[in-house]
Amino acid sequence: MDYAQFIKPIALPQGFVAPTALVFDDIVATVMGRNHLREDVDGINASLDLILRTRGGDWPTGPVNDEENFVDLVWYECEFRERRSFSYFVHHSGGEYLGCCYFYPLGSRTPLSAELITYDVDVSWWVTSSAYERGYYEKVFRALERWGVRDFPFSSLHFSNRIMPKAETRTR
Repeated sequence: MDYAQFIKPIALPQGFVAPTALVFDDIVATVMGRNHLREDVDGINASLDLILRTRGGDWPTGPVNDEENFVDLVWYECEFRERRSFSYFVHHSGGEYLGCCYFYPLGSRTPLSAELITYDVDVSWWVTSSAYERGYYEKVFRALERWGVRDFPFSSLHFSNRIMPKAETRTR
């Protein structure tokens, strides 16, 4: 069967409430929304090449502006509220903006296949260039491995970034 035209929605238990904050060591992730517009626009535009190289996909296509990014952030707020996807801003516990992370339905970022359909969720992330230089790309990956199975009810995570850190343990 050709699954590529389908999207597998995220399945959550009745009554599950997605966390509004996630913590791992000195990383704090909070629900993505318009309240961090300025630092998100600045972070994306300062890290375009790095995002494309590490996260992959077809975004970003170039610098973003406040208006288009505002629309995206409101969209993420709606998706979160409707339990369709879960997107977070990632900060250092001291407040510095580090990047973003996403829990998406399978097939929305990577074409669905017989192999991918066995996973619970598609996970991706990106960090700013300065955060990357300090090792936060790998650290956010470790955080996502933990959050996906401890703070969310997922048992199998598909990481769709182009460049993957070496996994200490993989969930499957």
